[in-house]
Amino acid sequence: MMAQKDKKNVATTAAIPSYQQMQPQRENLDYDMYQRIREEAIGHSHVMEYASGLADGIGPRLTGSPNVKRANEWTRDQFTAMGCSNAHLEDWGEFGMGWQQLNTWVRMTSPDTAVLIAQSLPWSPSTSGAVSGPAIWADIKDEKDFAKYKGKLAGKIVLWGDMRDVKMVDKPLATRRDDEDLKNLANFPTQKPGDFSFGDFLKRLEIREKIGRFFAEEKALAVIAPSRDGRNNGGSGGTIFDDTGSTFGWFVYQRDHAAQVPEVVMAIENYGRLYRLLKAHVPVNVEMNVETKFTGDHEHGFDTIAEIPGTDPKLKDEIVMVGGHLDSWISGTGATDNGAGSVVAMEVMRVLNALGVKPRRTIRVGLWTGEEEGEFGSYGYVKEHFGFVPRSTAPDELKVTEFDRKPAGPIETKPEYQKISAYFNLDNGSGRIRGVYLQGNAAIAPIFQQWIEPLKDLGVSTLTMRDTGGTDHEAFDAIGIPGFQFIQDPLDYSSRSHHSNMDTYERLQQEDLAQAAAVEAIFVYNAAMRDQMLPRKAFPHPETEKERNAPLKSAMPGAELEKEQH
Repeated sequence: MMAQKDKKNVATTAAIPSYQQMQPQRENLDYDMYQRIREEAIGHSHVMEYASGLADGIGPRLTGSPNVKRANEWTRDQFTAMGCSNAHLEDWGEFGMGWQQLNTWVRMTSPDTAVLIAQSLPWSPSTSGAVSGPAIWADIKDEKDFAKYKGKLAGKIVLWGDMRDVKMVDKPLATRRDDEDLKNLANFPTQKPGDFSFGDFLKRLEIREKIGRFFAEEKALAVIAPSRDGRNNGGSGGTIFDDTGSTFGWFVYQRDHAAQVPEVVMAIENYGRLYRLLKAHVPVNVEMNVETKFTGDHEHGFDTIAEIPGTDPKLKDEIVMVGGHLDSWISGTGATDNGAGSVVAMEVMRVLNALGVKPRRTIRVGLWTGEEEGEFGSYGYVKEHFGFVPRSTAPDELKVTEFDRKPAGPIETKPEYQKISAYFNLDNGSGRIRGVYLQGNAAIAPIFQQWIEPLKDLGVSTLTMRDTGGTDHEAFDAIGIPGFQFIQDPLDYSSRSHHSNMDTYERLQQEDLAQAAAVEAIFVYNAAMRDQMLPRKAFPHPETEKERNAPLKSAMPGAELEKEQH
């Protein structure tokens, strides 16, 4: 065992890798290739064809579902067709239950008739056909509230959740970053963000699971939850945010934690009508049908991987990676989250193949799944190929996903750890690229500054030392590999399309995606062609941290909302 561990930690014995060598003061940029990439990516773009194939042809891509399997296979075949090598799927491990929404409808039958906007929450069971019953609002926030409803929920449809204020939309739902915003983003904050209690978050998840079991034990027919709001009051006008933020716990995709009662999320205006009638003591009757399908309890997750092989005898074993996450939620078609990042990565590979680029280093694309539930695909890939942080197995830590647990030892690296130069990620919607989050990597700033100088006419101007979280570059950054998320124009991502029924092809902006593909392709090309790998930050030592550095690395919806508040 000791010999194997020593073999993994090759960093201590290998020759000095190029990312530790002296970096040139002046980058040797190929301006002709800049122009050729721009012309191909912007003038001959295929990005919307890929987007329609993914969002329209395949649709929502919940991890573990038949649709995400189709997406893995379709993207693999597309990479092969465009000329990539070694296009294949890699298994990152067992995920949990496979699930599909087949049909959901809800209507009020008295005191009036009304068609209501609602969709099943992921991994909800079926109602076994249409069911009808009186509605009741249950003010349950803790176990102490159970007693009030004991024996009162059987045969009823439960409204669970407070009605929120629905304010007028008085600000644009879609915005672009202006000069002042970019200037502020470039300035590194000198104050820490507000405190966040991971323990309190876990308690809320646990109580939600207990509430779900209580509803099932009390034989409620189904549960209706109100949709949350979006930024700038975007969670109105029929938009519903449909992820596991309103369901019965974190691990509803695992059989041992599965929801036992059907649950839907409803547009706030429709929920409000039912809520007000019930508060006024007007009897309300609701009819609904939730038709879902489970396809297995032990489905595995897969990443789509493909390459453009390196050609330099000394550098071809080194790697530059690009990617985004392929999975999505289920109420829309996952076009902006993160079909956009996935099809841009596909377009990067197509552009470089179309131009006949012969990179010195191997360029590898990764389309990840399981991002929405905890960045499983990217963390699993990094763990298999590059290295990992041993994680605590203490009972309290087992309440969260593996990659959110506290470190239990130093990083263990693998031989490929020395061979990867960087990973570039796109996962903030359809907006064009405006710069790069440097993740605290000061040595990279003068390099990227030179890279973006010829791109300023495309709107790329800003580098910030700030970290950004909630997506797949974190898996690389966590073990010291340069991993970067691009700064993007927000458009209506957080206000309207993120995890919503409005996350459809119509939210995509063709010119923005073509620009993003051009910029990302240039970054990938530059990294693949320069003499040295990109410089790294100091080797991380998470085992010495007294507090969890980034307690919510996963993209769980509840976690994201907490982070957005700070």
